[in-house]
Amino acid sequence: MDATDLRVVAVRECGPDTVAIEFETPAGFDAQPGQFVKLTATVEDEPVSRFYTVSSPDVEGTFEITVGYDPEEGGPFSEYLLALQADDRVETAGPFGSDFYEGEARAVVLAGGPGIGPAVGIAERALAEGNEAAVVYRDEAPVHEERLAALAAAGAEVYVLGADEPLTDAVAAVVTETAGEQLFVYGFESFLDAATAALTAAGAEPDAAKVENFG
Repeated sequence: MDATDLRVVAVRECGPDTVAIEFETPAGFDAQPGQFVKLTATVEDEPVSRFYTVSSPDVEGTFEITVGYDPEEGGPFSEYLLALQADDRVETAGPFGSDFYEGEARAVVLAGGPGIGPAVGIAERALAEGNEAAVVYRDEAPVHEERLAALAAAGAEVYVLGADEPLTDAVAAVVTETAGEQLFVYGFESFLDAATAALTAAGAEPDAAKVENFG
């Protein structure tokens, strides 16, 4: 959709140095978990834009993005987002991206760092539609732990790994190669390399995965 203003509904802490920002869904906006939007604001008298992945399972009424920040080296745009309050407005465009959940029978999501946003959204949507979900998440300071615990309680396979833990065993445990299984990989390039190696070791086909490189 064309650029439009979003109304902020709430800003909530969801882990160390991370917030979830909930927006009112504007008319005509339709996005799937795993797609991303472009937010634009005037910061220090200059227009600045950044891309953020949708981290809610749907966009009915409201939708959410997850924003991580560095308290010591955070940039002006991160500081702007952190200062948002209910009823503030931010310009958005999108959604963008083709590597998102499309109703697959089994969603297996490998997430590193900020990849946890789309991971929880996809897994929640899959379970809500009666499908299967698995999440392998690696981070030095995990976020969205309440949602991950709820996913596990609802029947998803959830593995939370430390920053230096290998992915191999967890990936081998969740990859079944059954009909209808779709692999998703979200994270920075170093995580994508590790995920590709783990998928190959598990006998899966990395080229069949839906992948989003966060830089």
